Amino acid sequence: MTEYGYFLAAEEHGPAELVEQARMAEQAGFHALWISDHYHPWNDAQGQSPFVWSVIGALAQATSLPVQTAVTCPIIRMHPAIVAQAAATSSVLLEGRFRLGVGSGEALNEHVLGDHWPTAPVRLEMLEEAVMVMRQLFEGRRVTHYGKHYTVENARLYTVPEEPVPIDIAAFGSAAAALAGRVGDGFITVVPDAELVARFRRGSGAGGNSKPARGGLKVCYGPDPDEALRTVHRLWPTEALPGSLLSTLTTPGQFQQAAELVTPERLAERVICGDDAEAHVGALKAYADAGFDTVYVNQIGPDQRGFFDFYRTKVLPQVAG
Repeated sequence: MTEYGYFLAAEEHGPAELVEQARMAEQAGFHALWISDHYHPWNDAQGQSPFVWSVIGALAQATSLPVQTAVTCPIIRMHPAIVAQAAATSSVLLEGRFRLGVGSGEALNEHVLGDHWPTAPVRLEMLEEAVMVMRQLFEGRRVTHYGKHYTVENARLYTVPEEPVPIDIAAFGSAAAALAGRVGDGFITVVPDAELVARFRRGSGAGGNSKPARGGLKVCYGPDPDEALRTVHRLWPTEALPGSLLSTLTTPGQFQQAAELVTPERLAERVICGDDAEAHVGALKAYADAGFDTVYVNQIGPDQRGFFDFYRTKVLPQVAG
């Protein structure tokens, strides 16, 4: 049975707001939390980007819900040995209720140290090696690794959870979905694509059906659909940009320039806006029908309390349980 979680957008909200949203999500009946991991927001209008690992520490004290990063890039800006330590500590704080979501990243976040931005196939190769390094470290033993992309010398995590942190891999194309099946404990994406889920499960072999597929989407609840659409167009026009741009543009300013080509009409085709409960239910069920085990929904804009009241009374009762 599909479960429903809330997607905390760290690009749009400060740390205290994110913690409060997590509390409201639990009270509204959501069963899990995603949180984005960015260095920059997508555009200046979003206006935030707190360090995710600090926020996760606060979430561990504020809620009993499981938490997952969606997603962390462990290949350039942060070395996989450091990501492993952050994830292990987060899992200890959350008493095992933490999953590490990883992906091949965006130049928007990963270029900030001046490193070369590799091609997508090279980034997937780096990601596979990074996952291998992190898995070794999660076992709590001393690790020395001299790989094609990473070096680790005499590293050991002393603070580790009782069970290794599960690693789910984000994918938007067939190659990444196959990688998720081969080396991941689960699969992450933000489109209700049944074929991607099937590719992931085929790549997982005999145990594919036991590995979770997790999907995310954005909505904008509000009593005025036109106003809600204007909010989406102001804050998240990136929802209608092609994936190749999402991974290659380097600054919020460049994303703002690209977003000038995005019309409200295009966004209306991709993001549910307004207070039609059946439209929201239909968007969630599309993911359930595509084979996702958990669906995480994010409310765009400031009306967080109205969204949680709406989902608690009108939407979740129709899809949960």
